[in-house]
Amino acid sequence: MNRYGYFVLFLITGIMASSCCNNSPETGKARTKDAIENILSRKSVRKFSDKPVEQGKIDTMLRAGMSAPSGKDIRPWEFIVVTERAKLDSLAVELPYAKMLETARMAIIVCGDSEKSGYWYLDCSAAAQNVLLAAEALGLGAVWTATYPYEERMAAVNRHFPLPEAVKSLCVIPVGYPAAPTSPKDKWDESKIHTNGW
Repeated sequence: MNRYGYFVLFLITGIMASSCCNNSPETGKARTKDAIENILSRKSVRKFSDKPVEQGKIDTMLRAGMSAPSGKDIRPWEFIVVTERAKLDSLAVELPYAKMLETARMAIIVCGDSEKSGYWYLDCSAAAQNVLLAAEALGLGAVWTATYPYEERMAAVNRHFPLPEAVKSLCVIPVGYPAAPTSPKDKWDESKIHTNGW
């Protein structure tokens, strides 16, 4: 690469870095991180501040969830947005690994229609990952807490949010602004890579 190429690359990198996670005065929309940076920055956040999550950011997380890949484009996902304090607290009591709902300002329950797709849990897992990545990009904290395939956890969700028989909950994602800075784990493991075979 010649000097001009390096200059252009440097300029583009600088623009991307300066725009990360700022608000655009022209559109009012949140600017977010570069996709790869965002993926590598994602972490599980379990303690949240009292700051409410803006409706625009909730909509963005849901839009991201619905942008996930889906087998045969069936899109079996359904989303329950929980913002009522009493419901968040009740779920925290009943779900053994979702105690952080006590401080979360909201949660997104990712569900799937098992009649539409026998592989609903795969498509909905991709949707849930998109929600988590969108939360990270928007400066929010979130964490995946599984309900599927645990019957007692799925039943707990169903008690608070009666679902159609074919619709199953996959996970509850508590969301909020992190109470303190949290660093992502370095999960790189070269031993997991097998080139051209095992």
